[in-house]
Amino acid sequence: MMRILMALVMGAFLTGAAMAGENGIVRKEAAAGVTETVDQLIATMEGAGLKIFARVDHGAGAQSIGVDIGASQLVIFGNPKVGTPAIQDDPVSGLFLPMKVLVYEDGTGKTMIAYEEPAKMLGRLGGVSEDAAYIQTMTGALGKFTGSVAK
Repeated sequence: MMRILMALVMGAFLTGAAMAGENGIVRKEAAAGVTETVDQLIATMEGAGLKIFARVDHGAGAQSIGVDIGASQLVIFGNPKVGTPAIQDDPVSGLFLPMKVLVYEDGTGKTMIAYEEPAKMLGRLGGVSEDAAYIQTMTGALGKFTGSVAK
């Protein structure tokens, strides 16, 4: 089990690695446009057995009220085998789970991928230990999946 976790973490580091800002948000530049990136991200996640709960098109929502924010889509996904232990440790974890990845067009026209580091996201609750196995699994998976669509 520990080897698998380490492989996921190392894979995240080697593929599309990016440093999180002080606020715990990781940003990576995508290799394709927003729709193509989200399509590929979802296909990769589903292929790995993750559940896609929703695909929210913020750009289309804004256009529906006559505002152009550029392309922006949020993918909400998870795996109950990974998220449930976090909720057992601290029920308030349910505010942050399932996990989310945002793919958006920035002000310069680049397609960006953003997500919050699980340790930062759940660690502030108090009931979740930063060294919990599921934190490492979530971190590795986010790095791997977003790295697969990053430049």
